[in-house]
Amino acid sequence: MKALIKKLVESVAPSGYEKDFRSFILSEIETFADEVNVDAMGNLIVRKGKKTKDNARIMLAAHMDEIGIMATHVDEDGFVRFTNIGGVFPLYLLGGRVRFLNGTPGVIASEKLESRTKLPPMEKMFIDVGATSKENCPVKVGDIAVFDRPFVDLGQRMVSKAMDDRIGVAVLMETLKQLKKTPNEVYFVFSSQEEVGTRGATTSAYSIDPDIGISVDVTLVGDTPKSATMDVSLGKGPAIKVKDSGMISDPRLVKFMVETAKKNDIPYQLEVLTGGSTDARAMQVSRAGVPASCVSIPSRYVHSPSEMVDLDDVQNSIRLLLAIVSSPITLE
Repeated sequence: MKALIKKLVESVAPSGYEKDFRSFILSEIETFADEVNVDAMGNLIVRKGKKTKDNARIMLAAHMDEIGIMATHVDEDGFVRFTNIGGVFPLYLLGGRVRFLNGTPGVIASEKLESRTKLPPMEKMFIDVGATSKENCPVKVGDIAVFDRPFVDLGQRMVSKAMDDRIGVAVLMETLKQLKKTPNEVYFVFSSQEEVGTRGATTSAYSIDPDIGISVDVTLVGDTPKSATMDVSLGKGPAIKVKDSGMISDPRLVKFMVETAKKNDIPYQLEVLTGGSTDARAMQVSRAGVPASCVSIPSRYVHSPSEMVDLDDVQNSIRLLLAIVSSPITLE
């Protein structure tokens, strides 16, 4: 798992630019699929099993894209101004490094600080790529970069940029590989452009028309010093989403997921997230509506260049998904 996760998190795929990363995923999982499709939004849609009148069509979704930045202006001295792609927090920017899709590295700095204790807004920041003029700057308006941080193995814990949601992608890939047979029709969707508004999940849910939707994404934790109050911790199992700021999970599906975890001796937590949402929101409101929830992987420092997850939580997320899709699903 660690070797796969390292490859996934160190890949580059900001929102809207998932093509090369999608090709890598496909090369890893194609032989395990009954059918593969790439739609107009760039979603990779993989089917396992076949729909009948007696079984459920299940959509599992993990997004391929990561947050990033886009160049908006290059001044006469070659300094690059930028805007965010997705939820980029100024808190994590100053002194950080980025790498543009054309390979150009850069460091984020700011105009003279009015106070060393106050964070400047993104509008006051720029990227220094070592250029001396606009003419010799290798970055142009519209060029895109991601945060440049390597994977770090801390033993039980792993740290990298883009754990959100490459760790969900890893869970889906391994679930597909380990799923020998299923009484359901299961669609594994590696979705595009989640970070800018769950766009890929919106179109793929419409085309698949699932009976049940489950996203696989990260969630915040409340286990660091003086953190926000939240009953989710690293190492205590996948979190079953009850609510976030974009949706309320179907109570019947939450009950089924909890019962499945208990039946299979899988540790789990219950998640109430007060800020943020996932592809489950898009699935829930597709067409006439879909019972939806999320298997959430606890993560520290979400949307920073150093997101942290626990290996046991990853493995238990796979176990939970396998248990869910390997049995008939009845919602009561």
